[in-house]
Amino acid sequence: MRYYVLDRGDPLSVELSQQFHKLAEQRGFELDAESPEIVVSIGGDGTMLHAFHTFIDRIPDLAFVGVHTGHLGFYADWKADEIPKLIDLMCGIGDPKIMKPRIVKYPLVQLEIHKKSGTASFIALNEFTLKGVDGTLVAQVDINDVTFEMFRGDGICISTPSGSTAYNKSVGGAMVHPSIDALQIAEIASINNRIFRTLGSPLLLPKHHHCDIFSSKDQRLLLTVDHNNFQIDDLISVRCQVAEQKVSFARYRPFPFWNRVRDAFLG
Repeated sequence: MRYYVLDRGDPLSVELSQQFHKLAEQRGFELDAESPEIVVSIGGDGTMLHAFHTFIDRIPDLAFVGVHTGHLGFYADWKADEIPKLIDLMCGIGDPKIMKPRIVKYPLVQLEIHKKSGTASFIALNEFTLKGVDGTLVAQVDINDVTFEMFRGDGICISTPSGSTAYNKSVGGAMVHPSIDALQIAEIASINNRIFRTLGSPLLLPKHHHCDIFSSKDQRLLLTVDHNNFQIDDLISVRCQVAEQKVSFARYRPFPFWNRVRDAFLG
């Protein structure tokens, strides 16, 4: 098995990374930073986002495994003291049927950024946000090439189903099971009065739909794709839709989505 480990860099995560490498070498695993089959993230959800974007060009060819050492690891199946058990299951020790893990696939969001200075494409695992830098964001929102609303407020959050439990949840979005191929549009502190009006409710768009966000004035904007920030002062529009490709996670034991939600938010 070809593998790679990416850790958060704190003492515990580094120690666990070294432990994983030692046990993996004993089991004949091959450390491969270029074309791994399994990428192990040791840390928190931020570490998993970093791992995802590190291997963004190889997403169809690999699967991720998360080991949780932080305060909240929604993408992590494993705790800090379970590295030996994880290695055993990856080798099929105790149950040969588990030698090949169950691969679960989660939807992603595809972004097409159009600027006066050019275009760019991004993929988000959690969410994409657009905010005003100097004040209120003013943007026209189209759905399937038809004008839906004129937004005024702090910003707009476009999330994946797995990302619906992250920033999207904090701005009042719904939690969506990742078996649903959809993206969610959630408002961030919208202005609603007798002059300015938005829907004021999160929206779910299915895979065959898309939304476009058009900058409606000269404004400096902060565009965030997961943990990556970009300041833009010449934005024309952003097209958002469910990506054709999906991200894969290797499950060596059951950990249902709603169990993750319960453990993460209810304890």
